[in-house]
Amino acid sequence: MSTIQTPGEDATADNLHSGHRKRLRERFLARGHEALADYEILELILFRALPRMDVKPLAKRLLDRFGSLSEVMAAEAEQLGEFAGIKESAICEIKIVQDEAQRLLRDKVINRPVIQSWEALLDYCKAAMAYEKREQFRVLFLDRRNVLIEDKVQQTGTIDHTPVYPREVARHALKLGASAVILVHNHPSGDPTPSKGDIDMTRQVIDALRPLGINVHDHLVVAKNGTISFKSMGLI
Repeated sequence: MSTIQTPGEDATADNLHSGHRKRLRERFLARGHEALADYEILELILFRALPRMDVKPLAKRLLDRFGSLSEVMAAEAEQLGEFAGIKESAICEIKIVQDEAQRLLRDKVINRPVIQSWEALLDYCKAAMAYEKREQFRVLFLDRRNVLIEDKVQQTGTIDHTPVYPREVARHALKLGASAVILVHNHPSGDPTPSKGDIDMTRQVIDALRPLGINVHDHLVVAKNGTISFKSMGLI
């Protein structure tokens, strides 16, 4: 048997949602993100896109499916769209937050000496690449003062392989007048341990750049379970 919902019942539900949202916003403004659980942060993101919906169950389902707030942000639009109740506007809100977070982290390293902002560089690389579903090979091009002049996605590959062309790296470095580079790629598996192929490829890039007087400062392997530096491991 169907039930008839009265206008008063709608108003009561709206008031409950409105009160919860107001309290959550006030707590966030007063105490910051550390005062909120991940699902509450996700609720705040979804509020504007879904103004009449209780988004707490949806936020919790998204976290259960993807595992963490960072992985929800990095999920592909098609994956997010599989969830009942989520609309294009909500997907857009999630991707806007992801993009702005990456922009803010990028602003902390672009046009600055990367050696002096190493932790910021690692944060940026993790945000940009750690949760990608396919391997990416990026090159950070530096000038004589080790200032980052360009961050270029050189190649995108499959889930476990990215083709790398040392001549292309060298050509672009010369075009920019770069004096050094930092190589970065991700492991979608979550394990940042370098493979033999990673090590061999790094040596090929070093060999291609050395005659040009361009130094390879480091090669970073980024994954959701950590970041590994070739230089720290003694591989460069």
